[in-house]
Amino acid sequence: MLFGRKTRVLRRILIVEDEPLIAFDTEHFLRDHDFEIVGTVDRVGSAVALLGESLLDLILSDINLSDGSGVDVARAAFDRGVPVLFVSGQCPLEARQLAVGCLAKPYPQRDLLQAIDAVEALQAGRPLRRLPNGLSLYDPV
Repeated sequence: MLFGRKTRVLRRILIVEDEPLIAFDTEHFLRDHDFEIVGTVDRVGSAVALLGESLLDLILSDINLSDGSGVDVARAAFDRGVPVLFVSGQCPLEARQLAVGCLAKPYPQRDLLQAIDAVEALQAGRPLRRLPNGLSLYDPV
């Protein structure tokens, strides 16, 4: 199919976000674009538990969570080989070795899709297209 939907490698996503409206919007937007949302959680403990129970392709994590830091989520994900893309107003320098990058909030939803595409391209060794504003990429995982 020439104009069919893109086949995605990063399909199964965990959203870690403690702002309910952002979490809801992100979940529904990504589902509408054929991603499988494994879970949407607002706590570090819940994210780590799902990480241990589920096959995940990508974690989208805020930094400031109600019970801790998204850096803790990234550390647990890194140990399991699951890439993390931070989505946060403050991208931590100390977490660069744990995540593939950071998309700065606020961002238009199309930038989130472009950021996921960029992570997918990095993992596949493909050249990167134009990156969305606010996306910083770190070392590929």
